[in-house]
Amino acid sequence: MSQPSKTKQAVSSGGAKRKRQPSQVQDHIIAERKRRELLSQLFISLSAIVPGLKKIDKTSVLGEAIKHMKELQEKVKVLESVIAKRTMESVVLVKKSKLMVDEGSSDNNVSSSTTVDDYCRSSNNDDGDSSSDSLPEVEVKILGNSLLLRVYCGQQKDILVKLFAEIDKHHLSITNFSVIPFENLAQDITIVAK
Repeated sequence: MSQPSKTKQAVSSGGAKRKRQPSQVQDHIIAERKRRELLSQLFISLSAIVPGLKKIDKTSVLGEAIKHMKELQEKVKVLESVIAKRTMESVVLVKKSKLMVDEGSSDNNVSSSTTVDDYCRSSNNDDGDSSSDSLPEVEVKILGNSLLLRVYCGQQKDILVKLFAEIDKHHLSITNFSVIPFENLAQDITIVAK
């Protein structure tokens, strides 16, 4: 065989296009038309939700949509950093120390103070000695107008009444609370107020 016939065979076997049947061609045309119609409908929907769109050609719609998405992503980052900063600034943790609570009386302008330790002093401690083991752990978180108060202390009979009175004194209303006792040794109190 000569060189030209080998080349012709290689082209015809490897690079030749297949011919479609007329029914396949028609199916392909219909499928392509449906795809273009769907694409046009999606562009119309996208142009309806992109603010400030002046042109409605596909290039302008895509460009403005990308620009709008980037602006939204920046706004989300700013809001997330504000929330993270607000959350971090509003956490107060008092651990193994006294937290003063003002008990001022408006009748005689005399103000006395007590501590959460006084509220949480263990009833098992009969001699009145406030050892370092009986001191409470208090965590306060403030976010907007909501307050989360968590107290971990020794068992005491009227601790909830005293804490509720303290919250009411500060003109807060309790939206939720829970008390989890640990045998008769300690209790974990969580209060949410606004």
